[in-house]
Amino acid sequence: MLLTIDIGNTTLTLGLFEGQKLGARWRLATDYERLPDEYGLQILGLLQNGGCSIAQLDGVCLSSVVPPITGRIITASKQYLNQDCFVVDHSIKTGINIQYDEPRAVGSDRLCDAAAVMHLYGGPACVVDFGTATTFNAITKEGEYLGGAITPGINISAEALFSRTAKLPRVELAAPPAVIGRNTVHAIQSGLVFGYVSLVEGMVARFRKVLGDDMKVIATGGYSEIVADETDVFTTVAPWLTLYGMRILWDLNH
Repeated sequence: MLLTIDIGNTTLTLGLFEGQKLGARWRLATDYERLPDEYGLQILGLLQNGGCSIAQLDGVCLSSVVPPITGRIITASKQYLNQDCFVVDHSIKTGINIQYDEPRAVGSDRLCDAAAVMHLYGGPACVVDFGTATTFNAITKEGEYLGGAITPGINISAEALFSRTAKLPRVELAAPPAVIGRNTVHAIQSGLVFGYVSLVEGMVARFRKVLGDDMKVIATGGYSEIVADETDVFTTVAPWLTLYGMRILWDLNH
C-alpha cells in the first residue's frame, strides 16, 4: 500500500492506495504547533483506522506547500512508519512540461493536479483547486503547464469579512435559500458562495478563450463541492485529485 500525504496551509490530506485504488482518506486541520512524535502517533492511528499495518506499507509520498511541517512529517514517517518519504517537487519526473517562468515556484500540489488531469482526463484543461487559495491552472493538450491564476480562497474571504467588520457575524459556508438574502446571514452566504461561483465562471470563460472550446474544467480541493453544487461549469468534480496525482508521480519515479 502507498500512503499519500498532502500538506496544505489549512488542511492536511491523507490517502491510502492499494494499487491504483484509493481506499481510506482523511482531511485534518494543519497544525503548525504539532511535533513529529504527535504527527507520527496520529498517522499510526489513521492507518489502523484504515486497516493498514506498517508491514503493508510500500512507501510514503509527500507533497507540501508548508516547509516548516515538511520536515516533521519526514521525521515522523521514518521513526513511526519505517519509511523515507518520496517528496514531490519540480526535480522529479512528472510527464508535465512546465512553462512557468520559474519552475521551482510551481507548488507541488499543482504539479500533482496537472499529472492527475493529464493521466485521467487529458488536456486541454483548467484545474480549479479550492483550498486556502483558489488556484486556476492551465494545461494544454500536449501536457504543458502554462501557469494560472491565484485568488484568496472562499474561507479566507469569509474570515476576512468577519474579522474586519464590527457587526457582521461568522457564517456557515453554505448556499442560502435565494440569491437575494433577506437577512444578514443569508446575504453574506449569497455574496460568498454565489460571488465565488461567478468568479469561477468568469475565470473559466477567460481560460477557455486561450485553451479552446474543448477545454475540460476539473474542480478539486476541500471546498470544491460547495461551489460545484451551484454551477454547471465543471466537467468533473474530483475532490481527491491531488492524491491521485501523487500516486501517478510515485509510479513514474519508481
